[in-house]
Amino acid sequence: MNGLKTALLLGLLSGVLIVGGGAIAGRRGMTYALIGAIAMNFFSYFFSEKMALAASGAVRLSETQNSQIFWRLAPMVQQLCQRMALPMPKLWIIDQAEPNAFATGRNPAHSSVAVTRGLLELMTDQEIEGVLGHELTHVKNHDILTSSVAATIAAAITWMAQMAFWFGGRRNDDDEGGSPFAGILMMILAPLAAGLIQMAISRTREYSADAGSAQYTGSPRGLISALGKLETYSKRIPMDVPNSMSHMYIIQPFSGASMSRLFSTHPSTEERIARLERLQSGTRI
Repeated sequence: MNGLKTALLLGLLSGVLIVGGGAIAGRRGMTYALIGAIAMNFFSYFFSEKMALAASGAVRLSETQNSQIFWRLAPMVQQLCQRMALPMPKLWIIDQAEPNAFATGRNPAHSSVAVTRGLLELMTDQEIEGVLGHELTHVKNHDILTSSVAATIAAAITWMAQMAFWFGGRRNDDDEGGSPFAGILMMILAPLAAGLIQMAISRTREYSADAGSAQYTGSPRGLISALGKLETYSKRIPMDVPNSMSHMYIIQPFSGASMSRLFSTHPSTEERIARLERLQSGTRI
């Protein structure tokens, strides 16, 4: 169901590009904006792993480097990867007190999972396994690719609207039957609609990753407990995270600013837990 929702949302986002883009900039302007957005997000897609790890200050874990942490995490990750038919990702530690985690990488063969020091200090092994299952499901589902596609289309729409605002909209060779009023209206509404749809796609992928964790760990109990702790501590402990990275974490890092659920990249923790509890009745424990 979550996969179907994602496909429908991507289709709706594409529809905004076609209809809104045509009204804002015409066929030629829409093509230029899409090419530019693809180029930017192509770079981001292939280098996102390095950029995310560098921005978070993550340190690589191995048998010889931070070995105690490595040997706590590696057996859990290896077991989950065997169940999920995934190659072993690179493991990283982030020196932050707030419990949190994220996965990155353009595909399962080039992936990394990073956890914070706070996660290891505040979570039990069962809870950590639930978090790891969530992040590895993102890898298995190619959610980085899905996010890149959504970002490409949303960026193209926003780019067109900005260019139209500063340099004017459609040109005569593209303007057959076009309405100037419709173009101005789309200049305002299309980027807003694109942003909302992109965030809805992100929330849908979070639900899928939660369900994947329950499936591959054998029970939603660990993740339910982990999400409760993550919600509690995320409100108490600030985390130094660039805004461009906040959507990658399992829970929105605390920033001190309130945000409407409509504009959030994450579903509410209460709803995530409620869904997992409903799932628990049909899960072998």
